[in-house]
Amino acid sequence: MSVKMDAVFVPINIAVLTVSDTRTFATDTSGELLATRAVEMGHRLVARELLKDDVYKIRAQVATWIADDQVQVVLVTGGTGFTARDSTPEAVACLLDKHIDGFGELFRALSILDIGTSTVQTRALAGLANGTLVCCLPGSTGACRTAWEGILAEQLDARHRPCNFVAHLKPGNLCGSRQGQ
Repeated sequence: MSVKMDAVFVPINIAVLTVSDTRTFATDTSGELLATRAVEMGHRLVARELLKDDVYKIRAQVATWIADDQVQVVLVTGGTGFTARDSTPEAVACLLDKHIDGFGELFRALSILDIGTSTVQTRALAGLANGTLVCCLPGSTGACRTAWEGILAEQLDARHRPCNFVAHLKPGNLCGSRQGQ
């Protein structure tokens, strides 16, 4: 793939949500990786939260960010597995206006190189809602790294060609960082 040399980098406003029954902000290496990579790339971290795996709390937080004019991208890590407690897809899928089927497909294709056939148990997904890109990733730091390096870094860069998600996002307003700790 290519970067259009005369195109300008467009910083976008990103919110990160970690879904975990056991992690704290101090032990949340997956959410930290996503937040750090976004900022290092030149984007703005406008919010970061950590919630227990509860379908209604997850849905409420993501819906709040989708309605927020300042949040253009929501990255959710955790709760996409196959256990009884994993409820991120159920919480988020109903909020999406358009599902991006290729996101989960590509994530699993990339992930097979690291975890083999265990990748079939991830329910990673993405979609658009109210001009907000919402991506749901597994909770492992390795999976977040795979998603960032293999999909998100390019798709969140307006210079990436032939296409990227930036053109589909609502206009972002510069705002201060909000982080619940």
